[in-house]
Amino acid sequence: MDSRPVFVGVDVGASRTKVALLDADKALIGHAVRKSGTDFAAVSESCLESSLKMANREKKDIVGAVSTGYGRKNVPFSQGTKTEIGCHAKGCYHYFPMAITIIDIGGQDNKIIKVDRSGRRTNFKMNRKCAAGTGAFLEEMSMRLDIPIEDMDGLAMQSKNMVELGSYCTVFSATEVLEKIRQGKQVSDIVKGLFLSVIKRIMEMDSLTDKVVMTGGVVAHNPFLVKMVEETIEREVLVPQFPQHTGALGAALFAMEQSA
Repeated sequence: MDSRPVFVGVDVGASRTKVALLDADKALIGHAVRKSGTDFAAVSESCLESSLKMANREKKDIVGAVSTGYGRKNVPFSQGTKTEIGCHAKGCYHYFPMAITIIDIGGQDNKIIKVDRSGRRTNFKMNRKCAAGTGAFLEEMSMRLDIPIEDMDGLAMQSKNMVELGSYCTVFSATEVLEKIRQGKQVSDIVKGLFLSVIKRIMEMDSLTDKVVMTGGVVAHNPFLVKMVEETIEREVLVPQFPQHTGALGAALFAMEQSA
């Protein structure tokens, strides 16, 4: 068992809980993700145990731990909390130390965060009014289409004649999707249209700078959606190695700073 120090970041989102473990060189040596469920403390502990096992470490090796996200105050081993905006900005800047616009597509909300060349946050916007354009929107649509959520990316990639949807609202979109199915439209074409709806909601939130970074669970599981964004903005989109863990990584970096 390795006994060198580790730093822990926990991101308790409304949909998923993520844990990231960093060593003293800021290398990601352990990570885990679970459904948040109703017991944030228990799922945080479960993610921590899995991450420590991956990193070949024990709890006694933890030097600092910071939590963020919706349930950040429900993490029993956390030594402090930070906002999710700050953690996402810090996590992305760690991978891409330049002026960037971060697009984070989460289970329940979307965020657009702007960071300058020194890593300072200059602006941010969040979409909390409804689930449209989020992971919850795609999950609801996958149920309406009776297909596994994990199959949506592959289906969108197969589309030959995308079906654009007129409504952004989750409820109205569901009705529109059912109507498209009745009209005999291909499921793959509908799914690509759903991806486009997500992109449109993001584009209307704020302008984008030259360098764009995309993160979040939706990005982690739907690389074709990232390609569609690239086609929309006509330039490359940067994606961290573990896009779903960016907030947890940022929290771990804050834990390291606090422990210095």
